Parts: sequence; C-alpha cells; structure tokens
Amino acid sequence: MAAFDYGQKVDPQLFDRHLSAALTIDVQDYIRKGWEMFREHIGEFVGFTLIIFVVSALSSKFDFAGSLVFSALAAPFYAGYGIAAFRLASGQTFQFGDFFKGFNYFLPLFLAGLASGLLVSIGFVLLIIPGIYLAVGYMFATFLIVDYRMEFWEAMETSRKIITKNWFAFFGFAFALFALNLLGALALGVGLLVSVPVTSCAAAIAYKEIIGLYSSEW
Repeated sequence: MAAFDYGQKVDPQLFDRHLSAALTIDVQDYIRKGWEMFREHIGEFVGFTLIIFVVSALSSKFDFAGSLVFSALAAPFYAGYGIAAFRLASGQTFQFGDFFKGFNYFLPLFLAGLASGLLVSIGFVLLIIPGIYLAVGYMFATFLIVDYRMEFWEAMETSRKIITKNWFAFFGFAFALFALNLLGALALGVGLLVSVPVTSCAAAIAYKEIIGLYSSEW
C-alpha cells in the first residue's frame, strides 16, 4: 500500500461473527505474550522506542509546529509495533526496518489518529464518559488499517462496534495497559522503554487473538 493511498472499503460481513458472539478477553495472557515478544527482541524494540523518544523530544522544541509533526508521525510509529508483533506472532522473519512499514499506511493512519483524537477530546469535554468510551472503542482501528488496508472511518467504526459488544472487558484491558505505562513513566521515564513496546505488542496480540489476522503481508 502506498503511503498516501486513502484505504479501501471492506465487506462488513467479515466481522459479523465478532458482533454476534461474546468474546473472551484474556488480559494476563496478552500482556505475558507481549512481554515475551519484547524479551526475545529487546534490542530492536528498545532501539525503535528510543528513536520515537528522540523524535518526540526534537519536535517539542518547535512548539505548535513540532506538535503537529509528531502527531502526524505518532500513528505510523505505533503501527510499527503492531507490524512487528504480527510478523513475530505469525512466525515470519523480522528485521528492524519492519518497524517503519507503518508509514506505508500513512494517510489512513494519520486521518484515524486525527479524527479519533478529536472525537475523544470532545467526548472528554462532554462529561468525560463519552471520551473514555471512544478511547477504548478505537483500540483496534490502527490494526484494522494495517491488516485490511481499510480506510480510516470504517476502521474506527468497525473497531468501536466490535469492542462495544464487550466494552467493560476491553476497558479493563486498556486500563491495565495504561497502568503499566504509568509505572514505566514513574520509573524515571526509563521504564517506558519497556512498557511502551510491551503494551503495544499486547494490544496487537489481543487483535490477533480476538479478530484474527486477515493478511499475511504488512
């Protein structure tokens, strides 16, 4: 997929079974597998996370313009963790450059990040609860874009509909990931070098276990 392709419409019937059946959410198992994935490729994950931190630090020096730049890069960077996790979980070869393949989906990822960020922010203004609902509901949007080459709005809505069916279970998962990153931040920030890739991989593994991988090339 070219970086500035808008994405494609996907037959919604592919997700009927996820909307009609109760899903099993195994938070502990996803985090355990995310940790094991990180531990086996610690150099690559820490190196990539350091690059993200450096880009974030440099962009912060340019005030509003820098914030816009990093906001545009954040979603493809996050998708890089998902691509790495998909490849490793599928038994495929993995190279450091695979982290940057999220930029192959730049436009739909950027639009999804922009739209979801705006809607979640509005939701927080409206008594907080709508914002929390949407923040959890859009958890799989990035992975749907990467896995299905899906356009951004359909990815957001598909993610929201699937997660809404078992929203409280997904909220528990999201809270666990947030708590791990909070602990990482409290550990002088250095802990984020571990918690960010572990939680990102855990989310990607949850997507794989719950929805299943559609593609074999990311």
